[in-house]
Amino acid sequence: MKLATLLTTGLLAASSLCAADTVKLTRIYEKLETKFPIAVIIPPDGSQREFLALQRGQILILPKDEQASEAKTFLDLSTRGMEADNGKFEEGLNGLAFHPKYKDNGLFYLCYTQQKPKRLVVSEMKVSADADKADPASERVLLEIPLINWNHHGGNILFGPDGYLYIGVGDTSKRNDEQRMAQLNAVLVGKVLRIDVNSREFHNAYGIPADNPFADGVNAQPQVYAYGIRNPWGMYFDAKDRLWLADVGQDLWEEINWITKGGNYGWSFREGSRPFPLRQDAPAAEAKLIDPIFEYNHGEGLSITGGIVYTGKALPELTGSYVYGDFVIGKIWGLKTDDAGKVESNTLLYTSPQTPADNPKKKPSVLVKPTAFSADAEGEMLVLDWNGAIYRLSK
Repeated sequence: MKLATLLTTGLLAASSLCAADTVKLTRIYEKLETKFPIAVIIPPDGSQREFLALQRGQILILPKDEQASEAKTFLDLSTRGMEADNGKFEEGLNGLAFHPKYKDNGLFYLCYTQQKPKRLVVSEMKVSADADKADPASERVLLEIPLINWNHHGGNILFGPDGYLYIGVGDTSKRNDEQRMAQLNAVLVGKVLRIDVNSREFHNAYGIPADNPFADGVNAQPQVYAYGIRNPWGMYFDAKDRLWLADVGQDLWEEINWITKGGNYGWSFREGSRPFPLRQDAPAAEAKLIDPIFEYNHGEGLSITGGIVYTGKALPELTGSYVYGDFVIGKIWGLKTDDAGKVESNTLLYTSPQTPADNPKKKPSVLVKPTAFSADAEGEMLVLDWNGAIYRLSK
């Protein structure tokens, strides 16, 4: 075994033994099939319905009874062949967002992959006359982004407090940002995009917000809002209108950023706040690379899953904490910062039980692999697990 592997394995084992869990995960909806969950979203229509998006293409409406064995299917895109055979780990349905005026217009938005050609699709759809059913025939494609690999395409979408749709797109690189696209604003990958779904002035599909940093389209795509992103997984606006984005690292560092208009977050000149050693060319002299507000190394975890700020009542000690996790190791932390982004604390809350692999070159089997953190209708924290489970965070 390589020294780096031994070091990482040792650090992970040691860190998992250092702290006892301060919260517990209680499984809910055990009788429902919830394979590969990626989001729970509550539409702004006053219904308090919880919509569960699954990566293979289904959107379910979770029943009020957490012991129920059936859920209504709002939409099923599973027959579309969204993923290639080698792409089922990251491809599929990765984004769901309801229009801020959903109660009046019934519009919602999807982000998913398609093949031949491989691309990321952002589309608009409308609810049918039955409020619990989408109308697939109403779909209107807004944007298609070419992809060259099955991984690093992101796909999280959400509406900001400004009413615009934000789209997180990865660098579509297997490793190392080989095509150098994260810093290239002539393409839409490796970026956070922002579009106006209420307009049709751009390609008769959507609008470009007038204050987008490259709205004039000169030397850059006008949809670009921020760049230098590797693989965004987890975007969230807090009550102070700050856009949190977790960016999955490659070799050494996982990072959390506050995204600002026109910001350059460094990849692939940097991984986290440090130079990326596999890139030898230097950024332009005028480049202003923005540091993450927090980062952790691969002795603590291997793939960040972005979270949300806790606003519930069951865990008052977490109020104001940004709760996030690590997909590979199954850890969950609570991060507190001041309004300037200075870290006040980062508390390990939970470490998933693990079963060691029988091969030292393989990772252990982890019970909980968080894919998303969502608030339920009561504001309490749900943890979605890649292994097919939904948990609630509690004491």
